[in-house]
Amino acid sequence: QVQLQESGPGLVKPSQTLSLTCTVSGGSITPSYYAWSWVRQSPGKGLEWMGVITYDGSTYYSPSLKSRTSISRDTSKNQFSLQLSSVTPEDTAVYFCARVAISSYSDSCLDFWGQGTQVTVSS
Repeated sequence: QVQLQESGPGLVKPSQTLSLTCTVSGGSITPSYYAWSWVRQSPGKGLEWMGVITYDGSTYYSPSLKSRTSISRDTSKNQFSLQLSSVTPEDTAVYFCARVAISSYSDSCLDFWGQGTQVTVSS
């Protein structure tokens, strides 16, 4: 049973960089049929997909966040991370990491999620 757990600071100052890490247990992040994503949820915007990193380290981001978002991985630790720069209070949300199960090039789903972690952007 794969498990994902987010970790990182719960409070970030405006203009700083939000940094979170997702630790994956019970499965490797290297198989080609999985990718690893970040999603956030806020009252005003609902669920928002942020980006994903694939088994070979390729990254894809939401157009609205691409300029501020970076996803990376550490295969030795079975972890992947999120960096969101220049944050504002509008970035306050619950942040989730999630596994993407890829059935085909055009067919995938987020099948396992972490519990989510609250991040507040405030001065």
